[in-house]
Amino acid sequence: MDIYARKSSWKWYLAAGGVLIVSLSLVYTKYIADQLAAREIQQVSIWTEAQRSLNKVEIDTFQFFHCDLTLEARVLELNTTIPVILVNQSGEIEDALNVDGSVGTSIDTTKVRKALNAMFASGTVDSIDASLPREQIIKKVYFAHSVLLSQLKWYPFVQLLLIGLFIVFGYMAFSAARRAEENQVWLGMAKETAHQLGTPITAILGWIETLRLTNEDHASNLEMFDELGKDVTRLELVADRFSKIGALPELSPVNLYEQLELCRDYMQRRAPRKVAFVFPDPQAELPLMVSINPPLFDWVVENLLRNAIDAIEGGIGTITAIVYKEANFACIDISDTGKGIPANKFKTVFKPGYSTKTRGWGLGLSLSQRIVQQYHSGKIFVKRSEPGKGATFTIKLPI
Repeated sequence: MDIYARKSSWKWYLAAGGVLIVSLSLVYTKYIADQLAAREIQQVSIWTEAQRSLNKVEIDTFQFFHCDLTLEARVLELNTTIPVILVNQSGEIEDALNVDGSVGTSIDTTKVRKALNAMFASGTVDSIDASLPREQIIKKVYFAHSVLLSQLKWYPFVQLLLIGLFIVFGYMAFSAARRAEENQVWLGMAKETAHQLGTPITAILGWIETLRLTNEDHASNLEMFDELGKDVTRLELVADRFSKIGALPELSPVNLYEQLELCRDYMQRRAPRKVAFVFPDPQAELPLMVSINPPLFDWVVENLLRNAIDAIEGGIGTITAIVYKEANFACIDISDTGKGIPANKFKTVFKPGYSTKTRGWGLGLSLSQRIVQQYHSGKIFVKRSEPGKGATFTIKLPI
């Protein structure tokens, strides 16, 4: 049931789709930018021709008073976006438009000179010859592309940023809604399971007592009924655990060493004989008190031990528990000599539905994480693991 492998592949597909969209957007934007750049060069050429016409008229007094310069003046006025600077043969700035330092007909040559030097430094400046060789008028028009064209070149990246933000926030909102829905499903399933177990457990207890009364003279049968009673008590504990899912459980101070010993004793009786359990001896250790809910805590430890037993191939191996303090936390390291976990699955193993077993539901570690983090304000994670050399899980509980 490796649904998270499929989920990961979908992420790559979406990423590839995003790259394709951005690439097409870049290509199309470059095409539009090139067209706009060519048009701006054409506009500057027209503006330069208007300047040449004015220069010709200025040197001829008769033409100056009798020519209609409305078109040339209109061409010069229509340029409101492209920065242009007119420089004569002496390097003096004669005119400037759309440049910092040029306002209306007034020109601050110092600021315009700085703007021109900045254009040269950035490599964004171009030029068109506006000279009139026959009249010995040598001038040059320097120009840069408009702000609109510069903004257009950044458009795909802005688009990518906005799409990325939309995807991130949309994914977060969708994930939050999905998690809330999953929580309701798990909660409802747990409550319903506890409710359904309650009726047959009560009936079984009644039948055991009836059988015990009718077999008082058979000692061997009474011993069997005692074992049945223990199994029914275990079922009651399981039902109690499920009933606590979704509600804040009551926490009580418990000696961590003693609680671990109870879990070890229960699981070792049900594990293969060649699996060795190496746990700290409660009698040899100073009490370490933590506030926990014993039934739920036992559920977490039993899930880890059960997974460790399943991971030990051939039924021969060792399961070790180490308890130590770290700042304000009591830490438990549970290690096994099983087949281990790949490093890229350290977080995935706690996802609902993830399981390496052919008949596993993938809920044990997910519920364990919920119990430790939400109900005990602690942490549970894979501390280390290597395929073929076992795994170590760590539980951290506030002292």
